[in-house]
Amino acid sequence: MKTIDEKILTVEKNIKDGKICIMIIGLGSVGTYLLDYLVSLGDPAIKIVVVGRNYEKIQTKVNIVRIAALIRGLCKSQIEIDATVDLTDIDAISRAISKYQPDFIVNSSRAYPGLKYGTISWKNIRAYGIWTPLAIRFTKNIMTAAENSDSNAIVINTSYSDAVNVWLKSAGRNFPDFGSGNFNHLVPRIKYAVAEILGIENFWDIEVMFATGHFHDVCISKEGHSEGVKQLLKVYLNGTEQNISQEEIFSKCNIPMPTNELRNMMNASSNYRIITAIIETVRTHKENLIFTPGVFGELGGYPVKIKYVGDKLKIEIDTSVFSMEEMQQANKKSMYLDGIEKIEGGTLYYTDELLQKVQKSFGVNLPKSVPYSEIEKVAQFIIDEIITPQLNK
Repeated sequence: MKTIDEKILTVEKNIKDGKICIMIIGLGSVGTYLLDYLVSLGDPAIKIVVVGRNYEKIQTKVNIVRIAALIRGLCKSQIEIDATVDLTDIDAISRAISKYQPDFIVNSSRAYPGLKYGTISWKNIRAYGIWTPLAIRFTKNIMTAAENSDSNAIVINTSYSDAVNVWLKSAGRNFPDFGSGNFNHLVPRIKYAVAEILGIENFWDIEVMFATGHFHDVCISKEGHSEGVKQLLKVYLNGTEQNISQEEIFSKCNIPMPTNELRNMMNASSNYRIITAIIETVRTHKENLIFTPGVFGELGGYPVKIKYVGDKLKIEIDTSVFSMEEMQQANKKSMYLDGIEKIEGGTLYYTDELLQKVQKSFGVNLPKSVPYSEIEKVAQFIIDEIITPQLNK
């Protein structure tokens, strides 16, 4: 397995040479929005490779993005389609990665496409961790393929990275470098809330330092509270810390949002932000702060700094405000509420509370623990015994 420090050397060189290759795996709504945003950069240095298995479906989506960008005068990036990849076929994924040698790989695939798992889990059990075996199902194949092809790509996972990335790492497997998802979505809501409270218009004068796990990302965004759990949060205006209660901030984070695929504009924007922050730092040496779940195989979400130290590009978790131990403990508490007791030795352990809720809500007995070797079996069990019956109601 290659470290982020090893990978960034190759990626940095390619950015400087003006040859940036971004591979999007899966062109559902997240992948399509991301393609649109990347094309809208109007950057001829960027080549985008869209990978999947249905050429006609991919082509129609690429066409609409390409033509729309041409109308705006922005289509300067090359787009290529590779429809030879089935995500159950590790060798096929590996061949595609070897062929294109991407600098960034974005996994926007889903084991059960077209369904927001949270529409089932939140109203019934108020926890998302139940879906972890599904979320890791294709991610593990992509990461195995990346390792087999000796890839230097920086990998961003869009599928429950809070838990998936650490599960892979704990199993001694290749794991994504970053994640995108609800944590990325919540920070702008906090800025929006603080701006409203302070009565200011310029969001860019507001800085946020924050670390939490998936349960609180969802709870704060959906319901405007943190379930009584104090969060690791500080907000600043032009560098000065603001004394605003968390309750007041969180109450204003519950803003109306669509629950259909339009919501995935945020997930795509999270991927876009990670990619462009790295590119911008390399090109300008400007320091960037991003927020990402599952970074470096850590449980939950963390602030990450991208910066130059002398002439060396560094990407690291920002511990300038909260210590690593504080953030790890806060994330552990949040992920427990999301149904995950722990992940260690390649095994996922559900909380007893989650198991009870699943039995009560769905009449299904989940196993207490899921070893890495049982992922496929348990994922299929969840589809057959929970998802399918719920969708057929």
